[in-house]
Amino acid sequence: MVGSQAMEDFRARKRRGERITALTAYDYPTARLLDESGIDIILVGDSLGMVVLGYPDTAEVKFEEMLHHTRAAARGVRRALLVADLSIGTYNASDAAVTNAQRLVEAGAQAVKLEGGVSHAAQIDAIVRHGIPVMAHIGMLPQSVREEGGYKVKGRSEAEAERLLADARAVEAAGAFSVVLEIVTAETARRITEAIEIPTIGIGSGEHCDGQILVTHDLIGLYPWFTPKFVSPAAQVAEEIRRAARHFIDRTRGSL
Repeated sequence: MVGSQAMEDFRARKRRGERITALTAYDYPTARLLDESGIDIILVGDSLGMVVLGYPDTAEVKFEEMLHHTRAAARGVRRALLVADLSIGTYNASDAAVTNAQRLVEAGAQAVKLEGGVSHAAQIDAIVRHGIPVMAHIGMLPQSVREEGGYKVKGRSEAEAERLLADARAVEAAGAFSVVLEIVTAETARRITEAIEIPTIGIGSGEHCDGQILVTHDLIGLYPWFTPKFVSPAAQVAEEIRRAARHFIDRTRGSL
């Protein structure tokens, strides 16, 4: 499912009221397990900077790291749409955006994601014109967290809500097939979802979006040192790993 087919498929799902599901994966086994589970979209997100590589935020993720993890995840995907993030600094200009999007596709991605609305509509348009589907990302932009001074809810004021609406309309007009809304107030997310024809995929943005995305490590409790307020883990994998490791230690030392 690539190119215009991907765009139309997700638009059609929105029209039919079918909710879209998306989770992150950064390696072969996780991608394969999610794919076998029937997830719609697998994102190789630059969130790997924190939950896999131990960086403080996504601003330290290098593009070569994105390529490496995209290749790994792609080996496990057979049916889901595999989307990969353009890391910080790789899409400041349209020509660089196209070149780096092509490199992600060569690594196995079927679509790419970048952050920004009106400010990055030209880059989205350029990538789409080269036949690569784009997932947009507006609201809280993790690559700008240092400038923002932390993760902050977006769309609280009417002026901010209008700016986000303008961002959403801009990325739709530029050809994005969907748009992530990160940490946007539920009411603003609802307004955006109703205003555009491409699906909105929310993370910490309420229940009115056309779909939802989470970092898999948050969903399964694999990164216990920090859990976003909007996440209710469905498993506690970190504790299971600790339990198994303690069992191995005790068995090896002869205390079992």
